[in-house]
Amino acid sequence: MIRVAAVGDVHAGPDSRRQLKEAFADVDEVADLLLLAGDLTKSGSPDEAAVLADALTGVDIPMVAVLGNHDHHSDRPHDVRRVLGSVRIQMLEGTSAVVEAHGVRVGVAGVKGFGGGFEDASAADFGEPETKAYIRHTKERAAALQRALDGLDTPIRIALMHYAPIRQTLEGEHPELFPWLGSYLLAEACDRGGANLVIHGHAHHGRERGRTPAGIPVRNVAAPVLGHPYAIYVMEERHAESSPRSRFALRDPVDARG
Repeated sequence: MIRVAAVGDVHAGPDSRRQLKEAFADVDEVADLLLLAGDLTKSGSPDEAAVLADALTGVDIPMVAVLGNHDHHSDRPHDVRRVLGSVRIQMLEGTSAVVEAHGVRVGVAGVKGFGGGFEDASAADFGEPETKAYIRHTKERAAALQRALDGLDTPIRIALMHYAPIRQTLEGEHPELFPWLGSYLLAEACDRGGANLVIHGHAHHGRERGRTPAGIPVRNVAAPVLGHPYAIYVMEERHAESSPRSRFALRDPVDARG
């Protein structure tokens, strides 16, 4: 049994220093791994990243993160990654990390993702250069996610991103915003890459649970959706499964805090 703590959209800044320290004070006791699903800062400044880094300094479990759109706003994503990496957070972007918990290797493939829309309502890379660039970036990020998943040879494979891969977890947001909140191409990458669990943030007014077209559980862990510091998702071993790549499945999530 592997316990995965996950949260996104914490929007760290000087005014959240105490709140974040309290939020992660006991994560070591209730989880084996911490995933951070982007928008880790308010506006992408290294000083804001340092607030979150300070809150996570004493955390001993493995930590893996991707950046979100807020983390790119100041055009200093490399500096944000550097600050967070200084406290042992593994920063992913089209890459993967493998950590171990209770003797089980857990693979995490991560990208920021991007927008574009969903089936039957998605933009195409056609027309003005700006439109083509937007959709091509989404395609590139989805392809990078699939490559990262394909490269994992672990019994647990988690896809971590900021933007949403499905409509379901956006329900509650204005439908007009859906093209800016995610893309179905991310879900296709997860299905093709064989993830066991998909984690994203970004949709503050969405809902927590959904599934990809192939049935992979998707969880929106944006902090406003969760209503508490993080969620815990339990991956349990299925002894009847013959394939080592599908030995683990998600159990109903258990909240770390009420």
